[in-house]
Amino acid sequence: MNKGCSGRDRGRRRDRGSAGATAAPGAFRAGVDLVSLNVTVADGSGKYVTDLTAEDFTVFEDGVKQEVTFFNRTNLPIALALLLDTSASMDTKLPTAQEAATGFAKRLRPQDLAEVIDFDSRVMVLQSFTNSAAELESAIKKTSAGGSTSLYNAVYIALKDLKKVVAKNTEEIRRQAIVVLSDGEDTSSLLPFEEVLDLAKRSETAIYCIGLRAPDGPGTTTKGFKEAEFVLRQFAQETGARSFFPNQLSELSGVYGQISDELSSQLHRRLHVAEPEARRLVAPRRSSHHPPEPGRPHQARILRPNHALTWG
Repeated sequence: MNKGCSGRDRGRRRDRGSAGATAAPGAFRAGVDLVSLNVTVADGSGKYVTDLTAEDFTVFEDGVKQEVTFFNRTNLPIALALLLDTSASMDTKLPTAQEAATGFAKRLRPQDLAEVIDFDSRVMVLQSFTNSAAELESAIKKTSAGGSTSLYNAVYIALKDLKKVVAKNTEEIRRQAIVVLSDGEDTSSLLPFEEVLDLAKRSETAIYCIGLRAPDGPGTTTKGFKEAEFVLRQFAQETGARSFFPNQLSELSGVYGQISDELSSQLHRRLHVAEPEARRLVAPRRSSHHPPEPGRPHQARILRPNHALTWG
């Protein structure tokens, strides 16, 4: 919020001026601190709850409770990037991955937009943003396995592409998300993980991650997958999304279904917080490897008992 000078400030200016000088009247400007966040709430049985009201929220800024004076909820359309790892290690897994990703694309709503990106040694945008399930399915089926893994490059390109989806009016404002599937560590990106993670945290884009374990299941101890799991968890955690690590390929369709359900049940909340210093409301999700920057993020809490909250 832009602030005019206070009476105390003006007094100090007069003290420094000449005795006969007349102080100019202070100019006061006011603004509105409108806080936006995406919220998904589930009850104890995992059923999504979409009928929350302002009374269900308590907003804290740096631990201090704030007054919510305006509350609005909408189910915004989505702009989404669907990323598929097509490195050589995906060869036998790719048909199942294609089927699951196609099922996910078919569940997108008419007002949603999605693009398809495959990544191995290179990153290819196979289908630019469209609301056509047929075009998305065609692009997914074009993928083939080979080469190494450039996950960080792919996430970077997806974030940059999503930034180009500009709303011309309020009806075109969209939530942004990335859904990425991979089965191993990055081996060929030019960009470092820390740089891409920092961009992701600043982008307001939720990154849902699916990590395919080796056939021997949860006991997988290869250094490569441990590194990949850490990276995928970080991308999801730091952007307010979720990460999944199915033990069997047969679980993949169900995982995509969970992500689809969450995205379609997610509501966009706009709050006017009376606190004049209120800033953007985000989840306080930080790893020990990335200490909080100045101006720490703030925290929203759902008051309803037995409800789980995720937000981005």
